Amino acid sequence: MLKATTGMRIKQPTLRNQRQKYRSRVTSLAQCAIISLLLSHNARSFYDNFFTVRIPLSPLVALIILVVAISLLVTDVRGFLRSPLVPSSGRSCYTVLPHTSLPTLAADLARLGVIKRPIYFIVLAWWRGDWRRFQAGEYLLQAGITPSDLMDRMASGQVFLHSITFIEGWNFSEVREAISQNEHLAHTLNHVSDADIMKAIHAPDTAPEGMFFPDTYRFPAGTTDVIVLERAWRTMQTHLNQEWARRASNLFYHNPYEVLTLASLIEKETAAAEERPRIAGVFLRRLQRHMPLQTDPTVIYGLGRTYDGSLRHANLLTETPYNTYLHQGLPPTPIALPGLAALHAALHPASGEELYFVSRGDKTHQFSVTLQEHNAAVHRYRGVTNRSTDATH
Repeated sequence: MLKATTGMRIKQPTLRNQRQKYRSRVTSLAQCAIISLLLSHNARSFYDNFFTVRIPLSPLVALIILVVAISLLVTDVRGFLRSPLVPSSGRSCYTVLPHTSLPTLAADLARLGVIKRPIYFIVLAWWRGDWRRFQAGEYLLQAGITPSDLMDRMASGQVFLHSITFIEGWNFSEVREAISQNEHLAHTLNHVSDADIMKAIHAPDTAPEGMFFPDTYRFPAGTTDVIVLERAWRTMQTHLNQEWARRASNLFYHNPYEVLTLASLIEKETAAAEERPRIAGVFLRRLQRHMPLQTDPTVIYGLGRTYDGSLRHANLLTETPYNTYLHQGLPPTPIALPGLAALHAALHPASGEELYFVSRGDKTHQFSVTLQEHNAAVHRYRGVTNRSTDATH
């Protein structure tokens, strides 16, 4: 009894192996037949190609085997089409190089473990007519994507998009730093002057500060830094012109550039949305009354690299074109990237009589109508009485 049982255990896997081997041979035969059929120009050519595979079987048996094999192959192909790709460990993207042939592409995908049947990929791409339209680029291989999905993306050029973000309140030096550190951009501006950058984006004779809209910009790998900057510049022009067209009446401004400049001051003064129109109102009333703006962010910007993070009373007396304690009117250029909310506030200021504001230390401000009220607020929130008697700080 023990020997019989042992014998049974030996025969079962052997029979299973034979079935698997037989099925594999039949599937291989069907693959040969299908590929031959696809590549043949007529049925006679298919017949000749198929029956050159020497099988010692009658035509009827061969036909039955062929039908079964084709059925198995169709099932296998359907499974290939519907099964998610298997990206190799640590890979999330695949790059198709320019002028890559279809067999090379399929072989490379198989080598990386992305697809299991490169011959299916080749035949299906040929059958669908996609392979002539495959575009070079970087394609995302995320969970759930199938071979058909990948073919669709390659044929339509739906490449993976990287991103870069410009933050509200950044100055142009910070924008350049972000661009230079983005490894997915093609860098052409690393050692170029600001003036040459503006020429490259078709905005010559324009100071770059504040001219780029803060937002997240998406791009395919290899995009030049010039293209990204030009998009940001054009986006700012679009928003600025739209807001200018919808501006409130009887404002101080002579042109949209002045709006951009004041909006940059608003952006640097507060992150509280409800305060932006009030700060815009204070600035515009001071400008209309020929009062200096006396706003700290302009002083800090003018100090440049010499600013050590602590603004002192002596700094307020330092001569720079941007020191609004010493010079009336707007600074010569914007000092930062204003967001859309700051642009809107600059063109829709809150009404009122307030001429002063001081930080409470919690990212909000205390607004005052008279100098006496303002000095009391400064004393309360800063414990300072001698720094300045007429300021918005």
